[in-house]
Amino acid sequence: MKAKKLVTLWERPSCDGSGFTYYLLYTDEFGKRRQKSLGHCDKRKAERQRAKFERHIRMGQVEPGSLTLKEFVKDSLARTGDQIRESTQTEYRQAMKSFISIVGNMDCKKVQQSHGEYYRQTCLDRGESPATVSKKLREIKRFFTLAVQRKQLEENPILYVKPPKVPKKRIKIYTDEEIEALITAASEFQCEDILEWDLLITLAITTGMRKSELLNLVWDDVDFEGMTIEVNPKEDTEDTWEWQIKDSDHRSLPLRDDVKRLLTELKHRRPGDCPYVMVPPVRYDAIQRKRYQGKWTLSDARNSVINNFTRQFGEILTLAEVDKRTFHDIRRTAITSWFRQGLSEYDVMTLAGHANFETTHKFYLAIADDLMARARKAVTHEVSQELLRKSCQHRLRIA
Repeated sequence: MKAKKLVTLWERPSCDGSGFTYYLLYTDEFGKRRQKSLGHCDKRKAERQRAKFERHIRMGQVEPGSLTLKEFVKDSLARTGDQIRESTQTEYRQAMKSFISIVGNMDCKKVQQSHGEYYRQTCLDRGESPATVSKKLREIKRFFTLAVQRKQLEENPILYVKPPKVPKKRIKIYTDEEIEALITAASEFQCEDILEWDLLITLAITTGMRKSELLNLVWDDVDFEGMTIEVNPKEDTEDTWEWQIKDSDHRSLPLRDDVKRLLTELKHRRPGDCPYVMVPPVRYDAIQRKRYQGKWTLSDARNSVINNFTRQFGEILTLAEVDKRTFHDIRRTAITSWFRQGLSEYDVMTLAGHANFETTHKFYLAIADDLMARARKAVTHEVSQELLRKSCQHRLRIA
């Protein structure tokens, strides 16, 4: 297959039409289209200069034994294999694709810190949020860190590229009244898949499970005697599809007695050939048909178990007259509640299935801030305004 030209020749006529000049057109290391005037009208000479410049770029683009960034990505993901989830591979691949589109498909050994800084600023100039850019930079840095560990590179060229400052976001949670309103509205909500929305919300608030964990829960995960729910990855079998947990391999969660009764009642109503707790039989049969046809993927097991999930939850929010938020905010509410009930950071991290303390600590700080605000308000109500006024006047007289 003939290699694509990196440099093309452009013959540009003069304004008066009496002559013309040759230009070289090419793409620089930052992915910008450039032109270079040769300053003469000798076509043979211009073609020789084009070929020479082409060789110069190709030699600088990929050193012997090295890889272009596209080849580098493919090689790295192949080496990593199934050590990371399919969805994570997709995110990493997209981050590097974005990086290459801006800095160019250069030799991976020629990437410098300036390329990372240029990439960061270009993304921000395009209107991408600081949080999105920070996430992409983390993923791109991971590629180069792995290359260093594999002895492909001597150092991570963008290790010290600072991510943009991300404004601290307030953790959104539901009040007790809002949760009650959601469960009431969910019990009245009708949807095409007959999803037990009221039970789903109840499980989410009492266990802190993620949406994907709830929708991939099977009856074998529920220990009715031990009063626990197990969060386990699933294998690809005749009855179940493959599914992987986000951060941890397994964790156990307490099952409340009232929730146990709800699950027991649901199990008696469900046909015995449907192994999933929350997936309606009609939807389960539809997924099974997709699996037999080879149209079901690992990503579907995380994102597509229930059709129109977000739209349906939005309708429940409207019915409950609760401000627009996400289903994941129910999990955040549960984690926040655990802290308020006195659980330690380690206990909360274990129950939530967080991969590190950093994520859990954000919830702890949110509760700490909330505690200070509530304590300040409580002190203000306990001490009369008159006493505060007299105390201040007394201090002023002493001063």
